[in-house]
Amino acid sequence: MTAAAGTLTRTGRGSRLAGLAALLLLAALAVLLSLGLGAQALHPSEVWQALVHPDGSDATAVVRELRGPRTVLGILCGLALGAAGALMQGHTRNPIADPGLLGVTAGASFAMVVAIAFLGAGSFHAYIWYAFAGAFVASALVFSLGSGGSHGPTPVTLALAGMALSALLSSFTSSILIRDPETLSVFRFWVAGSLAGRDMTTAWAVAPFIAAGLLLAAINAPALNTLGLGEDVARGLGQNIALARTIGVVALVLLAGAATAACGPLAFAGLIVPHLARVLTGPDHRWLIPFSALLGVTLVLVADVAGRLVAGPAELQTGIVLAFLGAPFFIWLVRRLRIVRL
Repeated sequence: MTAAAGTLTRTGRGSRLAGLAALLLLAALAVLLSLGLGAQALHPSEVWQALVHPDGSDATAVVRELRGPRTVLGILCGLALGAAGALMQGHTRNPIADPGLLGVTAGASFAMVVAIAFLGAGSFHAYIWYAFAGAFVASALVFSLGSGGSHGPTPVTLALAGMALSALLSSFTSSILIRDPETLSVFRFWVAGSLAGRDMTTAWAVAPFIAAGLLLAAINAPALNTLGLGEDVARGLGQNIALARTIGVVALVLLAGAATAACGPLAFAGLIVPHLARVLTGPDHRWLIPFSALLGVTLVLVADVAGRLVAGPAELQTGIVLAFLGAPFFIWLVRRLRIVRL
Protein backbone atom coordinates (compact mmCIF):
# COMPACT_ATOMS: atom_id res chain seq x y z
CA MET A 1 0.00 0.00 0.00
CA THR A 2 1.38 3.41 -0.95
CA ALA A 3 1.70 6.27 1.51
CA ALA A 4 -1.12 8.16 -0.24
CA ALA A 5 -3.44 5.13 -0.10
CA GLY A 6 -2.65 4.62 3.57
CA THR A 7 -3.43 8.26 4.29
CA LEU A 8 -6.77 8.00 2.48
CA THR A 9 -7.64 4.85 4.43
CA ARG A 10 -6.83 6.51 7.75
CA THR A 11 -8.81 9.60 6.72
CA GLY A 12 -11.84 7.50 5.79
CA ARG A 13 -11.65 5.56 9.04
CA GLY A 14 -11.25 8.76 11.04
CA SER A 15 -14.27 10.38 9.39
CA ARG A 16 -16.39 7.32 10.08
CA LEU A 17 -15.30 7.21 13.71
CA ALA A 18 -16.21 10.90 13.97
CA GLY A 19 -19.58 10.13 12.40
CA LEU A 20 -20.12 7.31 14.87
CA ALA A 21 -19.34 9.67 17.76
CA ALA A 22 -21.77 12.23 16.35
CA LEU A 23 -24.50 9.59 16.14
CA LEU A 24 -23.82 8.60 19.76
CA LEU A 25 -24.34 12.23 20.78
CA LEU A 26 -27.52 12.41 18.67
CA ALA A 27 -28.84 9.25 20.32
CA ALA A 28 -27.97 10.67 23.75
CA LEU A 29 -29.95 13.81 22.89
CA ALA A 30 -32.91 11.65 21.83
CA VAL A 31 -32.70 9.83 25.18
CA LEU A 32 -32.74 13.15 27.02
CA LEU A 33 -35.78 14.29 25.03
CA SER A 34 -37.53 10.99 25.74
CA LEU A 35 -36.97 11.38 29.48
CA GLY A 36 -37.86 15.06 29.61
CA LEU A 37 -40.79 15.63 27.23
CA GLY A 38 -44.38 14.52 27.47
CA ALA A 39 -47.58 15.59 29.17
CA GLN A 40 -45.35 17.03 31.92
CA ALA A 41 -42.22 18.67 30.52
CA LEU A 42 -39.14 18.39 32.73
CA HIS A 43 -35.98 20.50 32.72
CA PRO A 44 -32.75 18.58 32.02
CA SER A 45 -31.63 19.32 35.58
CA GLU A 46 -34.78 17.64 36.90
CA VAL A 47 -34.13 14.63 34.71
CA TRP A 48 -30.54 14.40 35.97
CA GLN A 49 -31.68 14.77 39.57
CA ALA A 50 -34.25 12.01 39.13
CA LEU A 51 -31.67 9.67 37.62
CA VAL A 52 -28.78 10.32 39.98
CA HIS A 53 -30.43 11.40 43.23
CA PRO A 54 -34.05 10.21 43.31
CA ASP A 55 -35.95 12.07 46.00
CA GLY A 56 -39.50 10.74 45.74
CA SER A 57 -40.78 13.78 43.86
CA ASP A 58 -43.25 13.71 40.98
CA ALA A 59 -40.38 14.27 38.55
CA THR A 60 -38.56 11.22 39.93
CA ALA A 61 -41.68 9.09 39.54
CA VAL A 62 -42.22 10.26 35.97
CA VAL A 63 -38.61 9.64 34.92
CA ARG A 64 -37.88 6.38 36.72
CA GLU A 65 -41.27 4.65 36.56
CA LEU A 66 -42.94 5.93 33.38
CA ARG A 67 -40.46 7.33 30.89
CA GLY A 68 -37.36 5.42 31.92
CA PRO A 69 -38.59 1.91 31.00
CA ARG A 70 -40.03 3.01 27.65
CA THR A 71 -36.81 4.88 26.85
CA VAL A 72 -34.68 1.82 27.59
CA LEU A 73 -37.01 -0.28 25.45
CA GLY A 74 -36.83 2.33 22.69
CA ILE A 75 -33.03 2.12 22.77
CA LEU A 76 -33.10 -1.67 22.52
CA CYS A 77 -35.72 -1.77 19.75
CA GLY A 78 -34.02 1.03 17.83
CA LEU A 79 -30.71 -0.82 17.90
CA ALA A 80 -32.41 -4.05 16.88
CA LEU A 81 -34.54 -2.71 14.03
CA GLY A 82 -31.78 -0.53 12.58
CA ALA A 83 -29.29 -3.39 12.47
CA ALA A 84 -31.95 -5.85 11.24
CA GLY A 85 -32.88 -3.54 8.37
CA ALA A 86 -29.25 -3.31 7.25
CA LEU A 87 -28.94 -7.10 7.40
CA MET A 88 -32.16 -7.67 5.48
CA GLN A 89 -31.31 -5.29 2.67
CA GLY A 90 -27.79 -6.68 2.49
CA HIS A 91 -28.82 -10.32 2.27
CA THR A 92 -31.69 -9.78 -0.19
CA ARG A 93 -29.92 -7.02 -2.17
CA ASN A 94 -33.33 -5.36 -2.19
CA PRO A 95 -33.38 -1.62 -1.35
CA ILE A 96 -37.02 -1.69 -0.22
CA ALA A 97 -36.74 -4.77 2.00
CA ASP A 98 -37.42 -4.53 5.72
CA PRO A 99 -37.20 -7.16 8.51
CA GLY A 100 -40.88 -8.04 8.12
CA LEU A 101 -40.14 -9.52 4.70
CA LEU A 102 -38.79 -12.65 6.40
CA GLY A 103 -42.16 -13.36 8.04
CA VAL A 104 -41.24 -11.86 11.42
CA THR A 105 -44.29 -9.60 11.76
CA ALA A 106 -46.79 -12.10 10.39
CA GLY A 107 -45.44 -14.91 12.56
CA ALA A 108 -45.48 -12.80 15.73
CA SER A 109 -49.00 -11.57 15.01
CA PHE A 110 -50.39 -15.03 14.35
CA ALA A 111 -48.80 -16.58 17.45
CA MET A 112 -49.99 -13.74 19.64
CA VAL A 113 -53.57 -14.01 18.39
CA VAL A 114 -53.59 -17.80 18.87
CA ALA A 115 -52.20 -17.39 22.39
CA ILE A 116 -54.88 -14.88 23.39
CA ALA A 117 -57.81 -16.59 21.67
CA PHE A 118 -57.10 -20.25 22.49
CA LEU A 119 -54.35 -20.52 25.12
CA GLY A 120 -55.59 -18.03 27.71
CA ALA A 121 -52.66 -15.60 27.49
CA GLY A 122 -54.30 -12.57 29.04
CA SER A 123 -51.35 -10.35 29.99
CA PHE A 124 -48.65 -8.67 27.97
CA HIS A 125 -45.90 -10.61 29.74
CA ALA A 126 -47.62 -13.85 28.76
CA TYR A 127 -48.15 -13.27 25.06
CA ILE A 128 -44.82 -11.53 24.37
CA TRP A 129 -43.13 -14.96 24.50
CA TYR A 130 -45.67 -16.42 22.08
CA ALA A 131 -45.08 -13.50 19.72
CA PHE A 132 -41.32 -14.03 19.82
CA ALA A 133 -41.71 -17.78 19.28
CA GLY A 134 -44.05 -17.14 16.35
CA ALA A 135 -41.57 -14.76 14.75
CA PHE A 136 -38.77 -17.29 15.14
CA VAL A 137 -40.77 -20.26 13.78
CA ALA A 138 -42.10 -18.26 10.81
CA SER A 139 -38.63 -17.05 9.89
CA ALA A 140 -37.24 -20.58 10.19
CA LEU A 141 -39.95 -21.78 7.80
CA VAL A 142 -39.15 -18.99 5.36
CA PHE A 143 -35.46 -19.87 5.49
CA SER A 144 -36.25 -23.57 4.96
CA LEU A 145 -38.52 -22.83 2.00
CA GLY A 146 -36.00 -20.41 0.54
CA SER A 147 -33.24 -23.00 0.85
CA GLY A 148 -35.05 -25.70 -1.10
CA GLY A 149 -33.26 -25.16 -4.40
CA SER A 150 -29.98 -26.66 -5.48
CA HIS A 151 -28.13 -23.40 -4.78
CA GLY A 152 -29.44 -22.99 -1.22
CA PRO A 153 -30.99 -19.75 0.03
CA THR A 154 -30.85 -16.85 -2.41
CA PRO A 155 -32.18 -13.29 -2.13
CA VAL A 156 -35.03 -14.06 -4.54
CA THR A 157 -36.15 -17.32 -2.92
CA LEU A 158 -36.00 -15.83 0.59
CA ALA A 159 -38.10 -12.82 -0.46
CA LEU A 160 -40.68 -14.94 -2.30
CA ALA A 161 -40.94 -17.44 0.56
CA GLY A 162 -41.34 -14.59 3.06
CA MET A 163 -44.08 -12.94 1.05
CA ALA A 164 -45.97 -16.21 0.58
CA LEU A 165 -45.83 -17.27 4.23
CA SER A 166 -46.68 -13.76 5.46
CA ALA A 167 -49.79 -13.71 3.26
CA LEU A 168 -50.85 -17.13 4.52
CA LEU A 169 -50.34 -16.30 8.22
CA SER A 170 -52.04 -12.92 7.81
CA SER A 171 -55.13 -14.63 6.42
CA PHE A 172 -55.20 -17.04 9.38
CA THR A 173 -54.79 -14.13 11.80
CA SER A 174 -57.64 -12.20 10.18
CA SER A 175 -59.96 -15.21 10.28
CA ILE A 176 -59.42 -15.54 14.05
CA LEU A 177 -59.85 -11.83 14.74
CA ILE A 178 -63.12 -11.66 12.79
CA ARG A 179 -64.62 -14.33 15.06
CA ASP A 180 -63.16 -13.08 18.36
CA PRO A 181 -63.79 -9.41 19.22
CA GLU A 182 -62.03 -9.72 22.60
CA THR A 183 -58.81 -10.84 20.96
CA LEU A 184 -59.17 -8.06 18.40
CA SER A 185 -59.43 -5.44 21.14
CA VAL A 186 -56.06 -6.56 22.56
CA PHE A 187 -54.38 -7.14 19.22
CA ARG A 188 -55.25 -3.75 17.74
CA PHE A 189 -53.20 -1.91 20.38
CA TRP A 190 -50.19 -4.18 19.94
CA VAL A 191 -50.25 -4.12 16.15
CA ALA A 192 -50.14 -0.30 16.07
CA GLY A 193 -46.64 -0.45 17.59
CA SER A 194 -45.92 1.40 20.82
CA LEU A 195 -43.39 1.78 23.63
CA ALA A 196 -46.06 2.80 26.14
CA GLY A 197 -47.28 0.49 28.88
CA ARG A 198 -44.08 -1.56 29.07
CA ASP A 199 -41.95 -1.83 32.17
CA MET A 200 -38.34 -2.78 32.76
CA THR A 201 -39.31 -6.46 32.93
CA THR A 202 -40.05 -6.31 29.20
CA ALA A 203 -36.71 -4.64 28.46
CA TRP A 204 -34.79 -7.21 30.51
CA ALA A 205 -36.70 -10.02 28.77
CA VAL A 206 -35.70 -9.02 25.23
CA ALA A 207 -32.24 -7.58 25.99
CA PRO A 208 -30.33 -10.94 25.82
CA PHE A 209 -31.85 -11.79 22.43
CA ILE A 210 -31.04 -8.36 21.02
CA ALA A 211 -27.49 -8.50 22.40
CA ALA A 212 -26.96 -11.92 20.79
CA GLY A 213 -28.41 -10.65 17.52
CA LEU A 214 -26.11 -7.61 17.47
CA LEU A 215 -23.09 -9.84 18.11
CA LEU A 216 -24.05 -12.16 15.23
CA ALA A 217 -24.68 -9.13 13.00
CA ALA A 218 -21.16 -7.86 13.68
CA ILE A 219 -19.76 -11.31 12.89
CA ASN A 220 -21.79 -11.45 9.68
CA ALA A 221 -20.75 -8.00 8.38
CA PRO A 222 -17.52 -9.03 6.57
CA ALA A 223 -19.34 -11.91 4.86
CA LEU A 224 -22.05 -9.50 3.69
CA ASN A 225 -19.39 -7.35 2.05
CA THR A 226 -18.12 -10.40 0.18
CA LEU A 227 -21.64 -11.48 -0.83
CA GLY A 228 -22.22 -7.99 -2.22
CA LEU A 229 -19.66 -8.79 -4.94
CA GLY A 230 -21.89 -11.62 -6.18
CA GLU A 231 -22.22 -15.20 -5.06
CA ASP A 232 -19.83 -16.56 -7.70
CA VAL A 233 -17.12 -14.11 -6.67
CA ALA A 234 -17.79 -14.76 -2.98
CA ARG A 235 -17.52 -18.51 -3.53
CA GLY A 236 -14.28 -18.00 -5.42
CA LEU A 237 -12.91 -16.03 -2.47
CA GLY A 238 -13.62 -18.98 -0.20
CA GLN A 239 -16.80 -17.64 1.41
CA ASN A 240 -19.17 -20.28 2.79
CA ILE A 241 -22.38 -18.77 1.43
CA ALA A 242 -24.82 -21.08 3.22
CA LEU A 243 -23.14 -20.42 6.58
CA ALA A 244 -23.10 -16.66 5.98
CA ARG A 245 -26.80 -16.66 5.08
CA THR A 246 -27.65 -18.78 8.14
CA ILE A 247 -25.79 -16.49 10.55
CA GLY A 248 -27.41 -13.44 8.98
CA VAL A 249 -30.92 -14.86 9.16
CA VAL A 250 -30.50 -15.99 12.78
CA ALA A 251 -29.23 -12.51 13.71
CA LEU A 252 -32.09 -10.88 11.87
CA VAL A 253 -34.70 -13.08 13.54
CA LEU A 254 -33.29 -12.47 17.02
CA LEU A 255 -33.22 -8.70 16.46
CA ALA A 256 -36.50 -8.17 14.64
CA GLY A 257 -38.35 -10.90 16.50
CA ALA A 258 -37.49 -9.54 19.95
CA ALA A 259 -38.26 -5.94 18.98
CA THR A 260 -41.56 -6.85 17.30
CA ALA A 261 -42.69 -9.03 20.19
CA ALA A 262 -41.97 -6.28 22.72
CA CYS A 263 -43.27 -3.20 20.88
CA GLY A 264 -45.38 -4.50 18.02
CA PRO A 265 -44.45 -3.87 14.38
CA LEU A 266 -42.76 -0.46 14.15
CA ALA A 267 -43.38 0.10 10.46
CA PHE A 268 -40.64 1.55 8.26
CA ALA A 269 -37.95 1.73 10.98
CA GLY A 270 -35.95 -1.06 9.35
CA LEU A 271 -36.56 0.41 5.89
CA ILE A 272 -35.59 4.05 6.41
CA VAL A 273 -32.57 3.77 8.67
CA PRO A 274 -30.17 1.74 6.47
CA HIS A 275 -30.62 4.20 3.60
CA LEU A 276 -29.81 7.14 5.84
CA ALA A 277 -26.79 5.31 7.23
CA ARG A 278 -25.58 4.31 3.76
CA VAL A 279 -25.26 7.99 2.85
CA LEU A 280 -22.70 8.32 5.65
CA THR A 281 -20.87 5.01 5.37
CA GLY A 282 -21.22 3.69 1.85
CA PRO A 283 -21.81 -0.04 1.30
CA ASP A 284 -19.32 -1.36 3.89
CA HIS A 285 -21.48 -3.36 6.33
CA ARG A 286 -18.79 -3.24 9.02
CA TRP A 287 -19.76 0.42 9.40
CA LEU A 288 -23.28 0.34 7.99
CA ILE A 289 -24.65 -1.95 10.71
CA PRO A 290 -23.48 0.12 13.74
CA PHE A 291 -24.48 3.38 12.03
CA SER A 292 -27.92 1.92 11.27
CA ALA A 293 -28.31 0.72 14.85
CA LEU A 294 -27.57 4.16 16.33
CA LEU A 295 -29.79 5.92 13.80
CA GLY A 296 -32.52 3.43 14.70
CA VAL A 297 -32.32 4.50 18.35
CA THR A 298 -32.69 8.16 17.41
CA LEU A 299 -35.56 7.55 14.99
CA VAL A 300 -37.59 5.35 17.35
CA LEU A 301 -37.16 7.66 20.36
CA VAL A 302 -37.91 10.83 18.39
CA ALA A 303 -41.02 9.19 16.92
CA ASP A 304 -42.12 8.17 20.43
CA VAL A 305 -41.62 11.73 21.75
CA ALA A 306 -43.48 13.19 18.76
CA GLY A 307 -46.40 10.85 19.46
CA ARG A 308 -46.63 12.20 23.01
CA LEU A 309 -46.56 15.85 21.92
CA VAL A 310 -48.78 16.00 18.82
CA ALA A 311 -51.81 14.38 20.48
CA GLY A 312 -51.33 15.64 24.06
CA PRO A 313 -52.54 14.97 26.65
CA ALA A 314 -53.25 11.65 24.87
CA GLU A 315 -50.62 9.75 22.86
CA LEU A 316 -50.20 8.73 19.26
CA GLN A 317 -48.60 5.29 18.94
CA THR A 318 -44.96 5.20 17.86
CA GLY A 319 -45.74 2.92 14.94
CA ILE A 320 -48.25 5.42 13.56
CA VAL A 321 -45.74 8.27 13.74
CA LEU A 322 -43.12 6.11 12.01
CA ALA A 323 -45.64 5.34 9.28
CA PHE A 324 -46.23 9.06 8.72
CA LEU A 325 -42.48 9.54 8.42
CA GLY A 326 -41.80 6.39 6.45
CA ALA A 327 -44.54 6.44 3.83
CA PRO A 328 -43.29 9.60 2.03
CA PHE A 329 -39.73 8.26 2.21
CA PHE A 330 -40.85 4.95 0.74
CA ILE A 331 -42.64 6.69 -2.14
CA TRP A 332 -39.57 8.84 -2.83
CA LEU A 333 -37.35 5.76 -2.75
CA VAL A 334 -39.48 3.82 -5.22
CA ARG A 335 -39.75 6.79 -7.60
CA ARG A 336 -36.01 7.41 -7.40
CA LEU A 337 -35.09 3.80 -8.10
CA ARG A 338 -37.86 3.36 -10.69
CA ILE A 339 -37.58 -0.42 -10.35
CA VAL A 340 -36.29 -2.72 -7.65
CA ARG A 341 -32.98 -4.26 -8.64
CA LEU A 342 -32.44 -7.72 -7.16
